[in-house]
Amino acid sequence: MKTHIQHRMYAVTGLLALSLGLAGCGGRGNYVTNLNQPAALSQPAVAAAPQQAEGTTLLSNEVLGTLEFRAFDLGYKPNKLEVEKAGRYSIKLVNEGVMPHDIVFGDGTKIYADAGQTAQGEVVISAAGAKFICSVPGHAAAGMKGEITVKGATSAADKIIEAAAAGTDKATAAHGDDHGGPLPTGDVAEDPNAPPYELFDAAAPALLEGSVHDITLETIEKPMTVAPGFVQQVWTFNGTVPGPVIRVKVGDTVRIRLKNPANSTVPHSVDFHSSQVAWNDEMTNINPGEEKIYEWKADYAGVWMYHCGTAPALHHIANGMYGMVIVEPKEGLPPVDKEFAIVQGEWYLGPQGEVSSLEKAAAAAPAPDLVVFNGVANQYKDHPLQVGTGERVRFFVLNAGPSVDSSFHIVGTIFDTVIKEGVVLSRNNPGNYGSQAVDLAPAQGAIIELTTAEDGKYPIVTHAFNFVGRGALGLLQAGDGEPQK
Repeated sequence: MKTHIQHRMYAVTGLLALSLGLAGCGGRGNYVTNLNQPAALSQPAVAAAPQQAEGTTLLSNEVLGTLEFRAFDLGYKPNKLEVEKAGRYSIKLVNEGVMPHDIVFGDGTKIYADAGQTAQGEVVISAAGAKFICSVPGHAAAGMKGEITVKGATSAADKIIEAAAAGTDKATAAHGDDHGGPLPTGDVAEDPNAPPYELFDAAAPALLEGSVHDITLETIEKPMTVAPGFVQQVWTFNGTVPGPVIRVKVGDTVRIRLKNPANSTVPHSVDFHSSQVAWNDEMTNINPGEEKIYEWKADYAGVWMYHCGTAPALHHIANGMYGMVIVEPKEGLPPVDKEFAIVQGEWYLGPQGEVSSLEKAAAAAPAPDLVVFNGVANQYKDHPLQVGTGERVRFFVLNAGPSVDSSFHIVGTIFDTVIKEGVVLSRNNPGNYGSQAVDLAPAQGAIIELTTAEDGKYPIVTHAFNFVGRGALGLLQAGDGEPQK
């Protein structure tokens, strides 16, 4: 949970940003530099040599015409078109979006264009037609796919494209069930060889010293065990889900240096709900190999969310890119014995070792495979949070969603202090009112205080109990965990 604190001021002039051709990546106050752009992004976009599709006859090298596709965020214009006859065509890809896109056909032809750029290549359209997608993770699932038909025929040779869009095993989908059929898409099978999960330290960090904070957030894509037997290729801030907890006070200045490594597969960004900045200023995307500065002042106290806002934002959040900011009042919070930070999140499982399923996450009635505290199912059931009996305990709680409400509850306790989205239930209030659960919609946070009455174990749950069995269960252990006889 440690943040990388940078005490060195970082500044890049707007002139430098313009000289690098990056003005479109941000406006006033946005500084983007190219760190070490990978060859795949820095080389001119050239189509792969067209290959003969299975079951088709390769026609002559004569180019029958040019087909133009305009890529936007997130789709193609057109996404369906018909050609008069099969044969070789020139493909022109005009990227009108704000992030890189490509167009990939079933024969392996791939044409890539950076934001605002145009690229061309050639592809052979068989008599059965061809389907195409954007291969950037999540883009096909969000709608970047289409089809070229020849006299209304449907493709029999592009199963690999359908497999990529559906997130299934490509070889199996292309060659039938020689190896037992495709991976499940609705119920991912447990992998007995998956590595054990890494325990996320729930202890809340100390308040950062000083009033100006230079913090580096790096967008790291990595495999992560999200429950015993289940591995996903997650997108993170600084390598953890959730990202590091940042704790400051009202009046502080926070300067975030956001870095997207050159080996990333997609653009990323960050949106701090604790900031007051224009969306098209600080929150714009940075491509792999770039970085930028996002500066904001902590004007309001509370528990706040930050997350990647790159389209589709639903997928970036559902794939792990979220975290918590604690902003204390200027005078600080009263001392307590223990403090914990808990972020509720959701996993919509994709195939083992791949990114989460955008199709599942985008369902109108959300049904996550897992609902978790701090990224991993049931980790605090396996490793209870330890407190002394009668100690005063403070929880910073955030529901990162992206889609399911939380009803945060600790069985056997009553919350005597709750500060939820600026609304305060004070300890020892007139009438001695308390709280049994704190309702948090996605992106809402709260500060909760309680004491345990006796030695024992106190389950931490969301009182939406259909999700407790999907990983939203932990334990607060007072004393040795065994009630006195």
